[in-house]
Amino acid sequence: MIRGKIVKALSGFYYVQTDDGLLTCKARGRFRLDGTSPLVGDIVLCSLDENGKGRVDRVEPRKNWFVRPAVANVDALVFVAANVSPVTDPFLIDRVSVIASASGADLIVCINKADLDAGDELYRTYRDAGFSVVCTSAETGEGIEQLKSVLSGMTSAFTGNSGVGKSSLLNRLCPGLRLQTAEISEKLGRGKHTTRHVELYTLGDDTYIADTPGFASFELEMMRIIPKEELQQHMRDFAPYLGQCRFQDCMHLKEPGCAVTQAVSNGRIAVSRYRSYERLYELSAQYKSWEIK
Repeated sequence: MIRGKIVKALSGFYYVQTDDGLLTCKARGRFRLDGTSPLVGDIVLCSLDENGKGRVDRVEPRKNWFVRPAVANVDALVFVAANVSPVTDPFLIDRVSVIASASGADLIVCINKADLDAGDELYRTYRDAGFSVVCTSAETGEGIEQLKSVLSGMTSAFTGNSGVGKSSLLNRLCPGLRLQTAEISEKLGRGKHTTRHVELYTLGDDTYIADTPGFASFELEMMRIIPKEELQQHMRDFAPYLGQCRFQDCMHLKEPGCAVTQAVSNGRIAVSRYRSYERLYELSAQYKSWEIK
């Protein structure tokens, strides 16, 4: 058996990085029968048929997996944001942050286009919330070496709203890739989708990064729903105050004696982060427990 890592999936073919190079494979039919499919990032066992063609026989147990982006075994999600052309809604970052936390992955906030707008408020909000934040410019190269250092030794997936420069950043991180980029639509105020599939690229030293299709607006049905009772556990900046409320079952909404809302009032938790929590709670409350996977 040949062991490797799926670095690209396209048109029914899986491209597996092995010690001996890249192996192009089809998947065994049983994957269709049991309703599962190999994903980019999966560690797999492969074999060669009598004609020397590769076949994925088994997927090793996953650390985690995501629906959007469709990738497995991710150590960190890198949310690429911008404070100009287009301006990122912080709610998108916060939504992805709880999904990452619930999946055992870290979140890295990358504020791109720093040559046009440094996004100081975004930087302070997520730095103070306890996230790794890197300011970059794909245009000038600012922050690229710092971003490489943060990503070292991990498998990371880049995501974010369209037009913030994910592909341009990857072109800076991996010279020679020449990924397609697109101009921002003046009418819509967002970028055109340039990434059509998920693919891992190596920076060496067991460091992989994935470009993923962007989203122009938040698509709730594509993302994992976190039960409303669990949301507070995935808001990193809430942690110092959990268990300090007057009521043990406090949901940190309108309950009296809430340590979290007091921290918001005192400026220790950003208002935007708390507003995101309220929105996420409201969204999660629409689902019954048996509807949440």
